[in-house]
Amino acid sequence: MESTQISENAKPRSGGIFVSGYEEITILVVDDTAVDRALVGGILQKNNAGNLTIHFAESGEEALEMVAAEDPDIVLTDLRMPGMDGLELVKAMRYDYPFIPCILMTAHGSEEIAAEALQQGAASYVPKKDLIQKLTSTLINVLASAHHERVAKRFDDCWHETTSHFTLANDATLIGAVTGHVQNYLQKFRGVPENELVRLGVALDEALRNAMFHGNLQLESELWASDPEKFYAEAERRQQMDPYRDRTVHFTLTCRREEVRFVVRDHGAGFDVRSQAFDPADPMQLTRPSGRGLFLIRTFMDEVNFNDVGNEITMIFRPKMGDDLAFDEVSI
Repeated sequence: MESTQISENAKPRSGGIFVSGYEEITILVVDDTAVDRALVGGILQKNNAGNLTIHFAESGEEALEMVAAEDPDIVLTDLRMPGMDGLELVKAMRYDYPFIPCILMTAHGSEEIAAEALQQGAASYVPKKDLIQKLTSTLINVLASAHHERVAKRFDDCWHETTSHFTLANDATLIGAVTGHVQNYLQKFRGVPENELVRLGVALDEALRNAMFHGNLQLESELWASDPEKFYAEAERRQQMDPYRDRTVHFTLTCRREEVRFVVRDHGAGFDVRSQAFDPADPMQLTRPSGRGLFLIRTFMDEVNFNDVGNEITMIFRPKMGDDLAFDEVSI
């Protein structure tokens, strides 16, 4: 293992590496070739204004040991090395040290492997022929981005809950708008994968439609099954009539690390919850005019509950262990 460090009393040099958020920067250089290690070390020392500590490792295996011991801010690694190569090191770093970025140093002819390494988690790459011209600027850009991610992670650690409330008129065009807003929020800020977003969207759409058409407007499912055009015409007529026109749908979204909770309440008379049997093994429920929406909701959600009156439904979705729903790893 090799390392170099400029003492605190050393005279700062011009053109040093300065990145907001870092008073001192620890860099690990990984390369099996002594000449290339010396080249990279020389470039870094030329730009050292007294704030850099540089460590060297000759293999991917040694690099992981030094990462555990020295906690570097960034890793510069060769791609082709005996034993654990740069690609394998990037994969291991992404798994064990996701907030320490890796920059690849690639020789000619390694572009395809470098592209794969970028997909596996490398932050950037610099061709070895361009190290003198591009290494410093690449290092500064990646460190700045990494600092932003670390601050975002610390901020996310402070987050406990987000709650949003919506009050909807009996206008079906609002349902898609609300569902789309919820899906965008859960994807962007809480990292819910797309396949789960679709299922959550279907469940929420069904709950809002039930509240709007069957709850507030008191329309029967049989009418929709027999004549959808007449069903929507009657819905439009009732939107202008007492006592339906002043009724609204209240929707609350509560997002926590361990669950997403949807509550939908209407101003209708409710229904007998006990009359709605749910058998997840009975696909025929999908063909019945009444209960199809509730069947989908119960299938897609982890927990479904009604209030005693039957005019409020609470739907709970819980991220599964091992899923990509890393709520605490996505900045809000």
